[in-house]
Amino acid sequence: MKVLVTGGCGFLGSNIVHALLSRGAEVIVVDALSRPGSDSNLTWLESAASRHQLRHFSVQVQDREAIRSLVEAHSPLDWVVHLAGQVAMTTSLSDPATDFDTNVLGAFNILEATRRHSPNATLTYSSTNKVYGDLAHLRYSETPTRYLAVDYPAGFDESLPLDFASPYGCSKGAADQYFRDWYRSFGLRTTVFRHSSIYGGRQFSTYDQGWIGWFCAKAIEQQKNLTAQQPAEPFTIAGTGKQVRDVLHAADLIEFYLAAYEHKDAAAGEIFNIGGGVSNSLSLLELFALLEEILSLCQPLAYLKNPRRHSDQDVFIADISKARTLLGVTPRVSAREGIVSMLEWVRSCIRDKPFAC
Repeated sequence: MKVLVTGGCGFLGSNIVHALLSRGAEVIVVDALSRPGSDSNLTWLESAASRHQLRHFSVQVQDREAIRSLVEAHSPLDWVVHLAGQVAMTTSLSDPATDFDTNVLGAFNILEATRRHSPNATLTYSSTNKVYGDLAHLRYSETPTRYLAVDYPAGFDESLPLDFASPYGCSKGAADQYFRDWYRSFGLRTTVFRHSSIYGGRQFSTYDQGWIGWFCAKAIEQQKNLTAQQPAEPFTIAGTGKQVRDVLHAADLIEFYLAAYEHKDAAAGEIFNIGGGVSNSLSLLELFALLEEILSLCQPLAYLKNPRRHSDQDVFIADISKARTLLGVTPRVSAREGIVSMLEWVRSCIRDKPFAC
């Protein structure tokens, strides 16, 4: 199998590429190595690849001619996995032009290059729950630790109306719809995954992206201070801390993507909400309680509250019944198991790198 993966040195990309390499696939990785940790992920992938199994191209997906030439040179392709993109809502607000170029033009370039030079390939696109907007019109109730979307006890399925909010939501949503329509208009075998929160090894989290890893790093820092009998430096959160997401570990995420290729005919033209589901949902406050338990902290984590972020969702939990039915995948890593493994990854990151991951 010959696979082209854009953003193949990012968190999601490197995990998928590593899984493909272990299955003997030939993988062409497109990644400009602009995010922290991407060069480290490339080194990790190169160490796992046999000779001539992995090729990396430092190309921007918004460079139409470069993408066209690259796809043409490596066709026919069996599978194109488009993961490259601008991933932070805050960055989209400060620089919407780059957000548009990367997310919309980049997706269009991948679709058109594949349509013209490798039309029999399967294409899978990484979209986001932000295409549904801030969901402020829904009914909510409140417990001491979380918000509840009272009319959606099983989570949100794909019939939830689109309502793009923020430049990031608009750019990802536009690309999402382009992928869907290139199946209807041109017969390309496309599949769209609308992600909830994902986390796991190879994720170099920042304040703006990768909240599970970021708060794991902050909890470890406070644990070190408490052990040294020093004051814990508070971190900040946006909003009340009762916002809820369902969390999906990288090990389960890989299974969704592999299943999309395995069931490529059934998945063609389809959109799936994917995440950990109701049983793997966490609010920030519940994550903090879990971290305090796992790390055996002698006092609660110290944090300060900032105003909620623009277009933030109080609740997003994916109803994954469609993916379970058509793709045959059910998440197996519990939130607690995943957080334990994430803490191990973050510890190794802090030890080996000059930045938190």
